[in-house]
Amino acid sequence: MSRRKKKEEHANSERWLISYGDFVTLLFALFVVLFSSSQVDKRKVGKIAQAIQVAFQQLGIFNSGTAHISLSQNEPMSISDIPSGANVSRSTSLSRLVTPPKGVPSQFSALWHVEQIRAELEHALLPQLRSHDVRIRTNKEGLVISLEEIGFFPSGSAKMKSAAIPILAEIAKILAHVPEDIRVEGHTDNVPIHNAQYASNWQLSTARAMTVLNLLISRFGIPPDRLSAAGYAQYHSIASNATPQGRAVNRRVDVVILRNDLQSPPAHPEKIEANSPPANQKPNPHH
Repeated sequence: MSRRKKKEEHANSERWLISYGDFVTLLFALFVVLFSSSQVDKRKVGKIAQAIQVAFQQLGIFNSGTAHISLSQNEPMSISDIPSGANVSRSTSLSRLVTPPKGVPSQFSALWHVEQIRAELEHALLPQLRSHDVRIRTNKEGLVISLEEIGFFPSGSAKMKSAAIPILAEIAKILAHVPEDIRVEGHTDNVPIHNAQYASNWQLSTARAMTVLNLLISRFGIPPDRLSAAGYAQYHSIASNATPQGRAVNRRVDVVILRNDLQSPPAHPEKIEANSPPANQKPNPHH
């Protein structure tokens, strides 16, 4: 019988495509992972940068601007996305960014607490903030709640509008649960006042501050030892008095929540016994 000759097998020259396809797939997966990691890092860096910026603004190192930065948790953000001198929006509490570790310096604890109070106030006073009847800002001393004249007082008067009492009640509800001291400041524009009740802007600004202070004590139960009042007339303006809009912003009563770390402890006077002479006075031998 004749043997059949085996056909010679030819080497497959296209098998390299399988290895190449596997390599490309792995390379694609690697770049997807790297891209995802870079976006998470940008968000973290952006949040840390915002937290640092807010802290330095409260300390007065950076000036507050008018720009607002969204604290969206879904979109990536890097340091380059933060405009220079911008004021971070407080619509999201700073406590959502990072949690302060135990044992942090007192000034940062105080700043942190101020931000928490601000978040509560912004939530409770959202309609008034949108209508600009109330403005909230921070400075070196603490948190400032500005009650605009247009929403709280008739022109040239220190009697609060009845419609403004519920707004003050919302503010007092939050103030009742904070340990910080509170200073109520009256401010006016630079237009001299001429009426039978007040002879100067000094009197009007002081009277409005006292109206708010008395309401906080008598109607809303804020302890008097936490409160103080001051009238500054037109000398602590926050806008230009050259325009009607600027003058309207300057006519206000500021409720200032003072930072605890900036307050010195009250002095305790030494008690003097009624029957003992002062230390620098010698007893009278004839008595």
